Parts: sequence; structure tokens; C-alpha cells
Amino acid sequence: MNTTTTSPSDVGLPEGFTGAAIRPGDPDYDEARSVYNAMIDRRPQLVVRPRGAADIRDAVAFARQQRLPLAVKCGGHSVAGTSAVEGGLLIDLSSLKGVHVDPERGTAIANAGALWGEYDRETEIFGLATPGGRVTTTGVGGFCLGGGYGWLSTKHGLTCDNLVAADIVTASGHLLHVTEDTNPELMWGLRGAGANFGVVTSYELKLHALPPLLMAGMLIVPNDDEAADVVRAYRDHVESGPDDLVTALATVLAPPADFVPPEVVGQPMVGIVVVWLGDPAEAEAAVAPLRRIAERGMDLVQPMPYTAVQALLEGFNPKGFLNYHRGRHLRALPDAVIDDYVAIGREIGSPLTQGVVFRHGGAIAAVPEDATAAGNRSAAYMAHPIACWADPADTDRERRWVDRFTEAFAPAATGGYYLNFEPGTTETDVRAGFGDAKYERLAGLKEEYDPENVFSSNHNVMPG
Repeated sequence: MNTTTTSPSDVGLPEGFTGAAIRPGDPDYDEARSVYNAMIDRRPQLVVRPRGAADIRDAVAFARQQRLPLAVKCGGHSVAGTSAVEGGLLIDLSSLKGVHVDPERGTAIANAGALWGEYDRETEIFGLATPGGRVTTTGVGGFCLGGGYGWLSTKHGLTCDNLVAADIVTASGHLLHVTEDTNPELMWGLRGAGANFGVVTSYELKLHALPPLLMAGMLIVPNDDEAADVVRAYRDHVESGPDDLVTALATVLAPPADFVPPEVVGQPMVGIVVVWLGDPAEAEAAVAPLRRIAERGMDLVQPMPYTAVQALLEGFNPKGFLNYHRGRHLRALPDAVIDDYVAIGREIGSPLTQGVVFRHGGAIAAVPEDATAAGNRSAAYMAHPIACWADPADTDRERRWVDRFTEAFAPAATGGYYLNFEPGTTETDVRAGFGDAKYERLAGLKEEYDPENVFSSNHNVMPG
């Protein structure tokens, strides 16, 4: 039910605008402007919720005419706050739901406001999926346009590698249908830097077959004096393992869950996330070596549907908490870095903070580096510290923890950033995400489609 009180005409939007307009003081205002990271508290002058591409076109034109800073929000998970704006116009795409699955074509079309949990629910009916966000409330759009590393990526590529077509409203108000055939250069830019070029109203994404149940879950051991040996054994195994074996590491504090003994709750732990994407008949044999590595801990690996796999980390990502993250590409996991990793894991303060290391390679690295704007494909791992806490008094402690974590991985870092996880939006940060050569190519594309830099609330590429 729409509880807003502002008429679009009251704020000067065109008469034909059919969406909602929300101003400070309206009942929906605080909910409409909020994002997942409570460190971001920005108050736009106006929030609009469009009903279609024409409303988006009108909103973009209005922002240009009024010289208002413009931001676009889908799921609102941007840790850097790029989906929020102070004193400007926020286009909230949450009203544009809907996912249409075409199993014969092997694709699904998602509207701009779809979340990954909603997308996966529709595709799972057909036994199909697209590599997507590891938290169900992440928006399909921002995740895809920034690259998109998911549990399926080592077998099926990044989300942006699976982008077949997109409809986009540009800064000039044109609605373009973008494919590799109709506009290959813009498609290249959308695959990793897409938030710079307009508002995508719909996405057509490739689908891949999955069995009804996947062998997946977590193996959890105490983060004690033997934990580094467990991580080293894990590294040695996965670096010679098949691409169908998807894994990650996580240092956490044991949560107050049913499967955790009461005396263990709050204790530092090391988890190995496991997902087997190969032949289900081979699942037990594929997972067995990791089970042996972590045999002294808790074994939570079992058959589960893909939608349950997608929710494995859900409990650590509540909306409205303070967040500070990083995403750094790694060449390897040297022994000394592993020692530091587990040691810093024992210093976690908030029960929601995690130190995640994703294993990459496979289909991610098989795509040529210059094929998409998304880069750093040869990286073997990604270090992803996630600080999440409730009390503002803990902010300094949590940020220092992320900084220590990042410094510990510096000897193994490639120097490349994964911008979807990064809090910084300076040109230095953005260049670290794309590299200088890609940045210059993107700047030329930006000059063509957004020479006034209307779409600047992002990891921004300046017009060439």
C-alpha cells in the first residue's frame, strides 16, 4: 500500500509521471532513503519510485534540469553508500519487481528492482540459476553492473559475464537496448562499470542447470594453535582441486545457533564453506578430503537446495547495522599470510564480523582480461573483511580490525580492488579496480554517454 503523501506534480515532475514521489516528512521517507550500511545516513531532497522506464527517464531529466545530485538504489547493499545521496534526487528502483524465466532460450529477464532471493526463487522452479549475490537481499542490478562474484562463478563466470542484454536509460534520456551485437562497446562497459552510464531498467541473464540438491554447507574448527595447519591443508587441496568444488574461508565468532554447543558460543572459529557443483554422485568423494582436514570440528555439509546455499551467510548481514568492508584480489595464500589471517581472526570483536577469503579461478580466470570492464581475473583468491556492528562506540575498533586484516594480506595482494566491496570512491580506488588502461577506455565511453557526469554517485569514472 502506498502511504506517501507527496504528489509528483507538487515537486515539479512531469504530469505523465506515474510513480511515487517522497519528500522529507512523508511516512515512507526514512525507509526509502535507507541502505543496509547504517554508517551511511544521507537525506535526499526527493525520492522517486518509478513504475517503468518512462518514469526513470523523467526522473533523470528532472535531476538534470534542477541540477540535483543523482543516486540510484536497487538492493541498497553498497557499502560505500553510492546508492544514497545528500540533498539530491534518489531513484529507488524497489518498485520495479518481476523476473521472467525463458527455459527454452536459457535466460531470465529481471526488472531493475529485483533482489537475488527473488530471482533465485523464480529460476529454481526450472532447475536453473545465474551466478548471483551471496546474500539474498542484494540487488541484481548493482551486483551485476559491478562484476558479481557468486558461489557459481568458478564454474559459470561472474554475473556480468552472464549478461546477455540490458535496457538502459542514459543521461540524455534515451532508452537503449544493449547487446554485444547492437552496442558492443557499451556492453563491455556495463560488464563491470555499468553504474557509470545510466539506469538499467532490465537485465537478461544466462541460466545454468543445477541439480535439485547440492552438497554444501560449512566445516567449522576452533581458531586455536592448530587452525593455521587446517587452513594450509585447505589451500593445498583446493589449489589442485576441480572447478566444481567451490570454497571459501571465514574467521568468525561461533553464533548462538542450535548446532553450536553453549560453551562454544562467542569463541573464535575458522569455517570452510563448501559447495559441490559437479555430478551429485561424486559429491561425497569430492567433499571427503575437506572433511578429513576439518574432522576435529563441526560438519554442517549436507544436501540442500541452491536457495539454501545462497542464504548460508544471511545471518551475518542484517539491515541497519554499521558496516565497513574491503575487497582485495590475491595472488596466493602464503604460509605467513595464513598465520596472520588466523591470528587476526582471534581478535574479532563484533559477533557479526567475519574475515572471508574466497577461492577463485576456473571460469572467472578463463575469460580474457580485456573482454569486460571487470578485471583482476587471474587472482587466485579475494580477501574480504566484513566488519558489522551495532554500537557506534565500537566503530574505531571495527575499522582498525579491517585495516589490520587488509595489511596482513598485503604481501599476497595483486594491488587490484573489487569495487563492490570497497568503501573508497576516489579516482585512486577506482583505478585500482579497473587498472589504468581500462580506466582510460571507460573514460572515453563515459564521455560518449554521460559527458556531464550525471551518474557520479558510484565508483565513478570521470568523462574522458
